[in-house]
Amino acid sequence: MYDSGLIFTAIMPIFFIITAGYLARRLGWLNEAADRSLMTVVVNLLYPAFIFSLVLGNDALRDPANIVLPPLIGLTSIVAAFGSIMLLARKLKIGDQRECRTFAFSTGIYNYGYFPIPIVALLFNRETTGVLLVYNVGIEIAMWSLGVGYILSANDPKPIWRRLLSGPVIAILIAVPLNWLRIDEQLPNFAFESIDLLGKCAIPLALLIIGATFADLAKGVRIFERLRIPVIAVIIRLGIFPVILIFFAFLFPFPTELKAVMVVQAAMPCGVFPIVLARQFDGSPEVALKVVLATTIVSFVTIPLWITFGMRLLDL
Repeated sequence: MYDSGLIFTAIMPIFFIITAGYLARRLGWLNEAADRSLMTVVVNLLYPAFIFSLVLGNDALRDPANIVLPPLIGLTSIVAAFGSIMLLARKLKIGDQRECRTFAFSTGIYNYGYFPIPIVALLFNRETTGVLLVYNVGIEIAMWSLGVGYILSANDPKPIWRRLLSGPVIAILIAVPLNWLRIDEQLPNFAFESIDLLGKCAIPLALLIIGATFADLAKGVRIFERLRIPVIAVIIRLGIFPVILIFFAFLFPFPTELKAVMVVQAAMPCGVFPIVLARQFDGSPEVALKVVLATTIVSFVTIPLWITFGMRLLDL
């Protein structure tokens, strides 16, 4: 059992590193030209290495339930969120059609990677963190197929299957079978040490880039206009959805590792990547930014509360 003080301590480094990225951009230490190459390295090298370091030798991922159920629940949670928020956005008249679609897309996706991973790693164990990474495959599928493919009306000519096969997804598809077959037991120690060192760089570097992205997008955006949009997003993402997902974890006899992942994911703010996708596709970057900034700031307070509540309810 953990108290909210420890959970608060777990999230402090996340916000500190994001703030450092924000300041680095404002001070000119991290320029925009570096973002694309650095993020490419994170997505295609460092994050896959991080996945391999947590999946190989992971006994929890030799349980079929922890391989099949996590991506299925991740997929279901996002699809249900997209549908319900789209209906609500239209009913509440969030904005025009483009703004409603962006609101549904941005609010529907919680931050499933760079926020929850360090929290799960600190509060639980290596096995649970590995289950989290498998869980995220379902979110990736929902985001690119339904989210980008239909809600944002993608104008990218690439087929959906090419979007789905990102570096992290490919790493999961390779690492899970290797772990299942215990191939990792045949690898030399220096291979694991190299993978581990690369993987440890992934989260801090990604958080720095997120902070720099916030600094870029905040320029010229009327943050304090149309406050109804961020307020409703906070109520939905940080008020209603945590109750639903935690109750769902309480109701069914899922593996303990999966329950822990669901509790942490339930507390997460909106993901940052939808801001980038709203700019690239037919969305409203301003709506996406307001939703993400508001839920990220408020989550500084709500994350410890929801995780504490969920862990006590589920006796984790």
